[in-house]
Amino acid sequence: MKKAFVVPVAAALFAVGSTASAVAHAQEKPLVIGTNNWAENVAVANLWKLVLDDQGYDVELSDVGKSALFAGLANGDFDLSLELWLPYTDKAFLEPYKDTLEVHDAWYDRTGLGLVVPSYVDIDSIPELAKRADEFEYQGSPTILGIDPGSAIAGMTDDAIETYDLPLNQVNSSEPAMMSALDRAYKSEEPIVVTLWNPHWAFADYDLKYLKDPEKVYGDGDTIYWFSREGFSGDDPWLTAVLDAWHMSDESLGELMSEIESQDDPVAGARTWLEENRDQVDEWLAAGEQIQP
Repeated sequence: MKKAFVVPVAAALFAVGSTASAVAHAQEKPLVIGTNNWAENVAVANLWKLVLDDQGYDVELSDVGKSALFAGLANGDFDLSLELWLPYTDKAFLEPYKDTLEVHDAWYDRTGLGLVVPSYVDIDSIPELAKRADEFEYQGSPTILGIDPGSAIAGMTDDAIETYDLPLNQVNSSEPAMMSALDRAYKSEEPIVVTLWNPHWAFADYDLKYLKDPEKVYGDGDTIYWFSREGFSGDDPWLTAVLDAWHMSDESLGELMSEIESQDDPVAGARTWLEENRDQVDEWLAAGEQIQP
């Protein structure tokens, strides 16, 4: 997973064929999108930066931690963010701000989240992991490899360790570090357990499986929404209509993330996907045509 780079992009990257009123509406309007360092968040944030820069917006991507993201939206430091997982994963983050943030339409259905192992590992559930913990050593002790400790999945994993009485420790690091460890173990067919979620490019590149979670510590699948500061929909009804029309399938989002990963550059990868999927993007933009500038 690569960090969400903020890179100036030429306005004429591609012709989307949208109405002149949309461009007039933006008129180099500044827009700050709060992001985090998850694979799908980096992918869609850079995609929308390209699309909206071409529509006359001056888009800034601001990469922050999860708690700072919600606080920043509440105090107006950011205009919007593209990823809110409900009803489970982000519930605790949203709770303090549920009356001051605007939750908009969903763009991705039925996520996954939990403990993941390569398919060659012959256990299928978290209770089995408790019995086989010694096989999952990392740097000398039974370990679950996770991402940054401020993430929702890290907190859920702490809960899972307690709920299932797992004799493993969670070791938190960056997503790229976790994925590097997974890659090394996978190439050697060594046992490893990591915290992962879908959508994520890893499920296209590796043969992986979720460990069954009978106590539903990780929930039962979320829907991903976009959300914004209070009053955004009234301030920018055109962009609100466009983002409400946005929806991505497993296939289209997977292709976007894989393109970014293969090019090792979120802007270049998003640009390639955009050039190959103009019709899909035009459908989203068309939703704003009825909105008066």
